Amino acid sequence: MVLSDEKKKEYVKRLLMSRMRLLINNGFYGLLLMHMIYSIDENCETAATDGKQIFFGPKFLDELSDSELDFIMMHEILHVVLQHCMRQGDYDSEQFNIACDIVVNSNILLSNNMNRNSIKLKKYGESMHIAPDGKEGYEYTAEQIYGMLPPPPKNRKPKPALTGTHGETGDDDIEGKGSAPGRAKQIQGKKTDAPAVWDDHSRWGEYEEDDTLRDVWVKRFEDACEAISIRDPSNQRGIFPLFAERLLKELRKPQTDWRKILNDFIQEEIVDYSFTPPDRRFDDSPFFLPDFNDKDTLIKDILFMIDTSGSMSDNMITAAYSEVKGAIDQFDGKLKGWLGFFDAAIIEPKLFTSPDEFKIIKPAGGGGTDFQIIFEYVHIHMQDKLPASIIILTDGYAPFPKEKLAGGIPVLWLLNNEEVNPPWGKIARIVV
Repeated sequence: MVLSDEKKKEYVKRLLMSRMRLLINNGFYGLLLMHMIYSIDENCETAATDGKQIFFGPKFLDELSDSELDFIMMHEILHVVLQHCMRQGDYDSEQFNIACDIVVNSNILLSNNMNRNSIKLKKYGESMHIAPDGKEGYEYTAEQIYGMLPPPPKNRKPKPALTGTHGETGDDDIEGKGSAPGRAKQIQGKKTDAPAVWDDHSRWGEYEEDDTLRDVWVKRFEDACEAISIRDPSNQRGIFPLFAERLLKELRKPQTDWRKILNDFIQEEIVDYSFTPPDRRFDDSPFFLPDFNDKDTLIKDILFMIDTSGSMSDNMITAAYSEVKGAIDQFDGKLKGWLGFFDAAIIEPKLFTSPDEFKIIKPAGGGGTDFQIIFEYVHIHMQDKLPASIIILTDGYAPFPKEKLAGGIPVLWLLNNEEVNPPWGKIARIVV
């Protein structure tokens, strides 16, 4: 179908009017949308973005009410601002798409005073906005929600990169909670005359993550915040979303799933440290990579130490304990080592060779914090079998020892805050 000039003008007018409505009613979004290029694309079934343009299919645009179009404009611009189109990396595309949509839709819901009609499309229902743990998606980053989703089936066939609603086409709820509105459901890919869900992510990944582009969007974001504050500092409803500060923090410092850092850390540091022959299929890689496709490959001798000092709350300790358990599960039973606890003294690390054995190791402690005793314990009591790596889960509120005490063993500090910066070793952070 070739669009007439008259029809093109009609579509352009609709998009401009939507942007104008958002400038008036949700100025924060409207200002950000001023920076986008818009395209009517007959090859696009619904709506999409590649991070630089927003695309609409003509038929889909015809079906939308004005309020629905405004929601979709907000949805796409948040994907752009948060660089979702460029952040997928090695994540499973379908799972990452779901995670991103939960974050975006929930933030739009929050900025509309939790009015669920603001994220509904008549044809597709209420868009998913609830994280797998039952909380609103605006409390998390896409990477954090991705980590909550169950791993995709290994034999799953590739599916269209369309997400966006609670998934009327599937029978399996990601949380196993039926068809509750707003909960992400696995896309089953049934054939119908229209796609089951509306947001087309097939153009994601066309551009690599770009620090310069992120800086540009940070500046645009800050300018939008400043402009809204100047325009009407007393009226925040619908104009200056409550989540702006949270989103700006995420945009300034991209969140990284610490388990991905752990995966990279183990592959790079531990294999290098133990002189295990690397997988020769990766000769061009800057890292030494073990062959994780080999069912006999084991990652051994990891020492996990969890801080149980008085400055660590019960929730923090439980979260740290759960994260280590998650890391063990991540490696499909191929991760073996010790788990210990410390404050001003060491609780003797216990060897685990399976997730079941890990479960029975319980934390203890509650005094001050002393990192030095970890390394002293290793060199006094573990000389016969030194750990290949030490991973320390802590709030970091204690003096750091000299790096030489590690004796060349790679160390990963896993911190539960943004304030502490260890002077050496690798660093990852989790949000508790």
